[in-house]
Amino acid sequence: MTDEQFFLRSKVIIEPLVDRFIAQPHTVAPVQASMNLAFLHVPLLESYLQSPQVHVAASNNPELRGGYFINIPEERAEEVRDLLATIKRDRADMLRFAEAIAAGQELLRANATGFDLTPLYPKLPPELGGLVELAYDTDNQAQMRFMEPLVYKSDAYTEARQSVQLSFETGIERPFILSTPRLTSPDVLELDIPFRHEGLAELFKTRVRPTTLNHLRDVLGLDDVQAKRLSGMLSTKPSLAPDRHIEAGGRIRYFGHACLVLQTPQAAIVTDPFISADSTAGDRYTLDDLPDFIDLVLITHGHQDHIVFETLLQLQGRIGAIVVPRYSRGNLADPSIALMLKNQGFPVIEVDDFDEVEFPGGKVTATPFLGEHCDLDIRAKSTYWAELAGKKIFIGADSSGIDPLLYRYVKGHLGKADYAFLGMECDGAPLTWLYQALLTIPVTKKMSNSRKLSGSNAEQAAAIMTELGASEAYVYAMGEEDWLGHVMATTYTEDTYQIKQIEEFMTWCADRDIKAGHLFKQQEWRW
Repeated sequence: MTDEQFFLRSKVIIEPLVDRFIAQPHTVAPVQASMNLAFLHVPLLESYLQSPQVHVAASNNPELRGGYFINIPEERAEEVRDLLATIKRDRADMLRFAEAIAAGQELLRANATGFDLTPLYPKLPPELGGLVELAYDTDNQAQMRFMEPLVYKSDAYTEARQSVQLSFETGIERPFILSTPRLTSPDVLELDIPFRHEGLAELFKTRVRPTTLNHLRDVLGLDDVQAKRLSGMLSTKPSLAPDRHIEAGGRIRYFGHACLVLQTPQAAIVTDPFISADSTAGDRYTLDDLPDFIDLVLITHGHQDHIVFETLLQLQGRIGAIVVPRYSRGNLADPSIALMLKNQGFPVIEVDDFDEVEFPGGKVTATPFLGEHCDLDIRAKSTYWAELAGKKIFIGADSSGIDPLLYRYVKGHLGKADYAFLGMECDGAPLTWLYQALLTIPVTKKMSNSRKLSGSNAEQAAAIMTELGASEAYVYAMGEEDWLGHVMATTYTEDTYQIKQIEEFMTWCADRDIKAGHLFKQQEWRW
């Protein structure tokens, strides 16, 4: 029996955790993670402990979906209290670092008046020593620039925060990832290991290549109880889809949200991987439908629905490289995606606008990304132009058409697109929903609501299509699929503004004989 070969079962899911909260860019990159821990998660846990019943009731109120409420039963409040105490004890360095950032920003506001900044360095909190540079922009506004590679070497970053939970997909929506920590559970396999642990890559390779339970036990360092729990997640039979590869031509498959799989017989590319594990539903592509090897993963930007560690960790050992947009080097709101992923063990290629990355039989070109980030100075965002099997595909993600002339330059440089994929979440969440913990000066609700995480409306999408001259247009990245609820928390009806805007855009396309569609769950194109 010790030599018996096993595959990982289809419906096994992973939840990567940092201090029991779901890992996402703002909780993994150390500067932003410190700020979120100090100014979001600790206050959130304290609020829950004051009134657990209020949090649970709010979590189950459809009107408050996606709000910052902890959905943990009141009878488990002591476990939450223990979590809070552990964070305050074991993450004291991170909490002090966050307080130091706030104090450093206040020091600049009070003292940076256009004169020499050198005298301010000795006044900075000691936690910032050697990790920041003070500088003016050309409008004489002072700022702190973080030397982010060094922060990963500081006390503000520790892999001791990281762990993973393995369990089965139940079909029941999980608690919202931005607010509810994951406690231990008898039906969950807890692995107290960092994300870059080689055992995780070995485990998830068993989706395509079998191995023995003894091998997994050794590489993951499991005890008897953990090994027994893992054994129930394994099967002697693979669940891979027989049509996951193609023998000729080209193919695009829509896997949900912003995830596309572009294939030829020679290569495969995946955009913003966010993939269901539920192979029993029959209405979606799942991890079973992925090709065995993925040449490139394209990441468009650093929001939690586009960098999905739950999916990315399951691709470890199966990808050639992750292509990510270049960041601004030190801006508080703009963590380096490349640094974050490299520190988790991924192979990464960082690109700027119009940089090219070749793959067998084709290439990807990075193209500019406008808007969607609440008017913050965030530069780690990119759309992409993929060329394969004689087709040109524009991958637009949540980029907005606020300045359509941009796409005239894109077309002038790259030609006419055959397919354009556009995000039309045109009434997104306000500034403070995602960035509250990074704001060292409070903003008014009116100001926050005016600055949203929004893609294109009908007029802007039409303007993009006019300038690109694309033959076909498809709306995606709307967060409508039911397996995305724990991340997206979006709720639409036929009368919702976003849906009405999509309908208006579909009509615009039909009037011009442009083939168009509003993507949902799964779709395939072959040529």
